[in-house]
Amino acid sequence: MSLPTVLPEQYEQQLAQKASHITSEFADFDLPELELFCSQPEHYRMRAELHVWHEGDHCYYRMFDPQSKQPLEVTNFPIGSITINRLMQPLMEAIIASQHLKKRLFQVEFLTTQTEEALISLIYHRQLDEQWQQEARELQAQLGVRIIGRARKQKLVLDEDYVTETLHVDGRSFHYTQVENSFTQPNAGVNEKMLAWASRTAKDITQTTSSDLLELYCGNGNFTCVLAGYFSKVLATEIAKISVHSAKENFRLNGVNNVTIARLSSEELTQAINKERVFRRLSEIDLDSYQFSTILVDPPRAGLDQGTEKLVQSFDNILYISCNPQTLKQNLSAICQTHKVVKVALFDQFPYTHHAEMGVHLIRR
Repeated sequence: MSLPTVLPEQYEQQLAQKASHITSEFADFDLPELELFCSQPEHYRMRAELHVWHEGDHCYYRMFDPQSKQPLEVTNFPIGSITINRLMQPLMEAIIASQHLKKRLFQVEFLTTQTEEALISLIYHRQLDEQWQQEARELQAQLGVRIIGRARKQKLVLDEDYVTETLHVDGRSFHYTQVENSFTQPNAGVNEKMLAWASRTAKDITQTTSSDLLELYCGNGNFTCVLAGYFSKVLATEIAKISVHSAKENFRLNGVNNVTIARLSSEELTQAINKERVFRRLSEIDLDSYQFSTILVDPPRAGLDQGTEKLVQSFDNILYISCNPQTLKQNLSAICQTHKVVKVALFDQFPYTHHAEMGVHLIRR
């Protein structure tokens, strides 16, 4: 992994260049003016994976210099949250001082929150024993964090395997359990801006009609918790079991009681809605009882498959959150045959890189 080049004094310039590139890439779609949502220029990433390199009795976090491509010791991680930077060196000093914590350790993963909670996963090329657990518990108490040990076919959770994040959206606070080794938005500050954009858009949509929302790829309920209040009912789908469990807990934490979640892929949900297949996982859900007018999709980098493209075109309003502008372009080529883009936004989740997160609102022509 390369150490990113972080130049806060150049952040505004690189963001303007990214926005210009996106505007040029989507010029053929006659889009409205691009809304731009910036990141903090430093300490914006709430999770990180750092490799551990061993030299004799010494070990350290190792990355590669982006210019020289040479390995280097990392003592400062400017894209990482302040909490990650606060913990990095005390953690490594404790690891170096302990043969049980150090032996065959090859990776450290940090998961932190804006409220300064931290979960640290120590990953090994060996099985972990009771002595490791004892020393890891002492380290956990010393640092005031939660620690998990991982090895092949082994996961040792000393207390909990999650942190609880609080996100602030338009004057409201939302609480989320974020589970180790599952997807969460890495840039919490920009995530709050994404949620606020989606919230305002949903509010505009539902001012003129009372209807239901279908959400595909809901993950841990990141968008669901914020948007549910604007709709009569919500049907959300997610394929990963760990995310489904986390989403249900997050609905409970936020008092959201009008959401039903189904563990289905987008392809399976499309088949169910088109009455092409019957799924036992939908046996207690009456799809015909929903009055859908709006669909929210937040697909992986591969974008929407052709079947899901056709499904979203049956909705009056489409909210599309994209982590890959190239597959978004491909999907819009089909969707814009029936719908018009009325809002488009760029969320700078990953400063100093070419990656761009986008949001698009389309309405039926």
